[in-house]
Amino acid sequence: MSEPLAAVGTWRPVMEAAGHRCQCSGQCGNAHAKTDGRCPREHDGYTSKHGHRVRLMAAPADPLTPPVTAVTLPPGELRAWCPECHTAAARRARATAGPVDEAPGLFDL
Repeated sequence: MSEPLAAVGTWRPVMEAAGHRCQCSGQCGNAHAKTDGRCPREHDGYTSKHGHRVRLMAAPADPLTPPVTAVTLPPGELRAWCPECHTAAARRARATAGPVDEAPGLFDL
């Protein structure tokens, strides 16, 4: 089984807790109806659609967590995500989060 080159001490406990399977349960917009509501992708498995290997990542349950905060989270606050589910979940979360309070521009006085 392949592992990342860095942060193995964080990644491994998250994957073991997840059974090396993506923990998305519909946040991506896919109900995952054929697999009891959970994404079927497993680490190092192959996707049937495109034939590429699945590499799960350990990321916060909230896909909008800023990277600066995410790197400080302990394994218990992370979950296993396949890249497709994580990207789709972040996109959906941004769309439903509403407008971001904008900082003043460079030329605003």
